[in-house]
Amino acid sequence: MYARTSTITAAPSTIDAGLAYVRDEVWPAVQGMQGCLGMSMVIDRDLGRGITTTSWDSEEALRASRDMVMPLRSRAAELMSAGPPTVEEWEIASMHRTQATHPGTCVRAAWSRVPPDHVDRALGFYKDTLLPHIEQLDGFISASLLIDRAAGRAVTSVAFDSREAMERTREQADYLRAKSTQEANVEFLDVGEFELVMAHLHVPELV
Repeated sequence: MYARTSTITAAPSTIDAGLAYVRDEVWPAVQGMQGCLGMSMVIDRDLGRGITTTSWDSEEALRASRDMVMPLRSRAAELMSAGPPTVEEWEIASMHRTQATHPGTCVRAAWSRVPPDHVDRALGFYKDTLLPHIEQLDGFISASLLIDRAAGRAVTSVAFDSREAMERTREQADYLRAKSTQEANVEFLDVGEFELVMAHLHVPELV
């Protein structure tokens, strides 16, 4: 399975307009596209940053949807008076849930880079070593790993049942990232904390 992320950064005052457009216009349109599994959206209201993720049942469906979603994405940027969105395409390498999301769920995302010839090693380290520790974090709901094998890039997302739980686990998350750098040659590029405002990704368990 595959995913596409679209990141828009705009004035914080435009976030609610962007969310309404994604919920009322983008999601119904994308939902009807061949091979679409679902969509989610996270936002950082302080930074005016919104990330929409769509999931697809095959690489062919992902590619076929590119032209269809482009005008939807452009319209979202226009409504938010934002610059061009950052668009990335990924393989969904892991998805693990222990409970359903709910209003108040928050997400910590971490973007990373690893030499392309070390991707499989890093993936194994995540599944065998990191994920069991992540699952024990206070308030854990779910964790996912998206990878771009050719570019040696990845993004991990961990959902928590409250913002307070996410904040309480920052030091543990720092430790786990340091462990990844030391033992799996992973270089972390960015970390963000978000409110989960749409949760319709519908990706089955993949561990």
